[in-house]
Amino acid sequence: MTELAATFEEHRSHLRSVAYRMLGSASEADDAVQEAWFKLSRADTSAVENLRGWLTTVVARVCLDMLRSRTSRREDSLAAAPEPTSSRETDDRALADSVGLAVLIVLDKLDPAERLAFVLHDMFAMSFDEIAPIVGRSSVATRQLASRARRRVQGASAPEIDLATQRRVVDSFLAALRSGDLEALVAVLGGNHEWASGAIQFRRATEHMRPVFVDGRVGLALAPGNKIQRVLIFTFVGETILDAEIVVEPDALAELQIQDIA
Repeated sequence: MTELAATFEEHRSHLRSVAYRMLGSASEADDAVQEAWFKLSRADTSAVENLRGWLTTVVARVCLDMLRSRTSRREDSLAAAPEPTSSRETDDRALADSVGLAVLIVLDKLDPAERLAFVLHDMFAMSFDEIAPIVGRSSVATRQLASRARRRVQGASAPEIDLATQRRVVDSFLAALRSGDLEALVAVLGGNHEWASGAIQFRRATEHMRPVFVDGRVGLALAPGNKIQRVLIFTFVGETILDAEIVVEPDALAELQIQDIA
């Protein structure tokens, strides 16, 4: 075994973990890792200081291409994957157990760029500055991709709050903010006095706020002159608001699917 091959083998397990979370298929993960080896064997890496990071980026790009090339039929990732050979069965089952079938099902529904941003950032602690060139977006837009994916992953394990309830809660939040009713605001924010006290300072801005659909859930848009400047994306628990993400950067806003509510 050459020195280069030995060095690659040191990183194989990590690369396979990345590829598996990206693709949801052990066999496809192996293909992606093998492609990374081909690219490494043909590349001049003498100036590469962090080979693990370089290889992770290569595998991520390969996986992104594979995800984008999947047909509209979408390949079944875990369930339809061929059974691993006996020599790989333990490793494959360990990979599946480390992620969880429920998470893989949610990941498989994400846009390829969302999936990559979420996996690399949330699961492998890569910075958005590192991920941005891979998905061809700015760091801000990449952060929004990961944030959207995170909401969907977290939402999969939480009770679904129907849109009618979401609208009612957002309307209550907006009404309490407009009237300056601190007690009502505390109630809709689940008893969070500190958040309510801070939010009420923006009472005057409510004349430019309106409920909108943001990526399929009810949120708020601040749109003076009918031009959206920021969006609030809420996390709901029952009939209260647990948290809110405020999106203000143009690149991040451009990644959101925003629709007016009739």
